[in-house]
Amino acid sequence: MLSVNLFGVIDVTLSVLPLIKKAKGRVVNIASVFGRITPFGGPYCVSKYGVEAFNDSLRINVEAFGVKVLCIEPGFFKTNVSDTQILENNLKRLWDRLPQETKDGYGHDYLRKITKSLHERVKTSEDLMKVVSCMEHAISAIHPRMRYTVGWDAKFFWLPLSYMPSCISDKFFLEHDISPEPSAM
Repeated sequence: MLSVNLFGVIDVTLSVLPLIKKAKGRVVNIASVFGRITPFGGPYCVSKYGVEAFNDSLRINVEAFGVKVLCIEPGFFKTNVSDTQILENNLKRLWDRLPQETKDGYGHDYLRKITKSLHERVKTSEDLMKVVSCMEHAISAIHPRMRYTVGWDAKFFWLPLSYMPSCISDKFFLEHDISPEPSAM
């Protein structure tokens, strides 16, 4: 995931950057609101934090050349990344690859609980045109925004939660987390 979501973005951007500088053009990269806050583990959030950092660094470094660097940060939209069946299959595949000792540490019922929770919690917007509209604005506006946070969940929940002290966001995540069974700990 890092090779596509992060290193691919960096490689493609840097390969065309000389042309963008010459044209005093724009770089528009897609990150995620999960490049601002991490509600779950794994490489997805890591890669999106990396895109955010790359964009911030690039924006400062190419400003003198008249290049604008913009970032689109969608929340949960209906895509393969948020498809609960794909996510469940991936979880099962990862679980099956874990050493028995690790599985024992989480308890025998952990996978069932986490997949049930996945289906209950992942709510997506089907209106991908919101993201497309932000892309269009980023590309064509005279005065584009540096960041486009897209989706009600991103604007009114995830982004504000990312501004909270870590003790508050951690408390929220821990209260809504599926913990290992006490007997397994």
